[in-house]
Amino acid sequence: MSKQKRWKSCVSENLLMMMTVGGVLAGVVLGFALKNGKDWSKREIMYIQFPGDLFLRMLKSLILPLILSSIVSAIGSLDLSLSGRIGRRSIYYYATTTVCAVILGMILVTTIRPGLHGHGLEADASKAPKRSITTIDTLLDLVRNIFPPNLVQACIAQYRTELTPPANATNETSKYDYDISSSYGDGTNTLGLVVFGIILGITVGKMGEQGKPLLDFFNALSEAMMIITNWVIWLSPVGVTFLVAAQILDIKEFGSVVQSLGLYFLTVLLGLILHGFGTLSIIFFVCTRELPFRAIGKMSQVMVTAFGTASSSATLPITLQCMDSMGVDSRISRFVVPIGATINMDGTALYEAVAAIFIAQVRHIDLSISDLIGISITATAASIGAAGIPQAGLVTMVMVLNTVGLPDKDVTLILAVDWLLDRFRTTVNVMCDALAAIIVEKMSKGELDNADAVEGLQEATELAHLRKVDD
Repeated sequence: MSKQKRWKSCVSENLLMMMTVGGVLAGVVLGFALKNGKDWSKREIMYIQFPGDLFLRMLKSLILPLILSSIVSAIGSLDLSLSGRIGRRSIYYYATTTVCAVILGMILVTTIRPGLHGHGLEADASKAPKRSITTIDTLLDLVRNIFPPNLVQACIAQYRTELTPPANATNETSKYDYDISSSYGDGTNTLGLVVFGIILGITVGKMGEQGKPLLDFFNALSEAMMIITNWVIWLSPVGVTFLVAAQILDIKEFGSVVQSLGLYFLTVLLGLILHGFGTLSIIFFVCTRELPFRAIGKMSQVMVTAFGTASSSATLPITLQCMDSMGVDSRISRFVVPIGATINMDGTALYEAVAAIFIAQVRHIDLSISDLIGISITATAASIGAAGIPQAGLVTMVMVLNTVGLPDKDVTLILAVDWLLDRFRTTVNVMCDALAAIIVEKMSKGELDNADAVEGLQEATELAHLRKVDD
């Protein structure tokens, strides 16, 4: 093949990725060009962001049918014992990467100590997340949402515990003495739907021939959603351009932000880079005996979209489409990736551990070993409970702060750079999910081949039987 043909082939194969990268760069240029010393109102920024919002809405509309159909079709198509082994491998991988991310973040922040340079930072209580509950309540809500009482309601709302201070409450009144109520807040209960999808997939698999029509329906639905996804992702260059531009316009003072939060920003970013290209690479090599960089290169479209949308859930359809194009067994990718997009938030776990210790350093609070252990456990649990939407980590950040006795309002100390860090940690999250599918497929290769051989033998036997009956 001539150099010209190879060049054309390379461009055609990577055209969408290059267009999306161009969209991010165009968004940065457009944002700074429009800013040019002018203060933009919220309404004006909303107009700029409108095309990006439309793109996000299209992606999010695919999440619910794609998650359910993918999980049911993947599990229903596999032998139940194989499904169990794949599930265990996925959970072991996700648990290992999350714990490693938290430990790495804590090592970096206690070594670099960026909080000692965070002068001039003031918390703004008016900008703090309004919903403030205890760590135990958050963890209990996580468990409650695993078992939604109404599947239709789970598509649009999550269960939330609400704490209301009593009439005679004072500043010293503990949250554990508040009145307890509950509500259903906006946001898909993805975790509950994933668990239901797993159970339904297992049931369909156990039903055999009787469940085949239902399995065929979910297989067809999954394929249809992937086709729609392929149409939508061609809009990603335009969508991310306006999302990034609007976010830049929303930042008021770059200079003061860099001065007060620069070292904190670099600490989190260093942690994400080391985890994404160091820790995950080591785990990938140990599990597959291969280096991951070629695979990571093929995920560029996924990572650029994750950076542009700042949402692992919104990126899920594109991640699955990328896994299909890379030749990953769909029975693995459509089982492992949706679960990872729901419970695996390595970047969020690392960020929350670093942020909590950074804020403690700013407040000159010395943390004991037990405090650090508490932060690591809470950050891990908080990352599981974080929704796959932009800046969802800020809400769960409150429970991590409560672990070391810091006030809720201190979460606003890091608001100025959170929008950008959110994009980087989302990129790490989706990269980890994609690598999980490749690792689990490699580790399950022999079992998948055996399952295919058995299925092929059964089909050949049935075909021979039908021919014998016809004769």
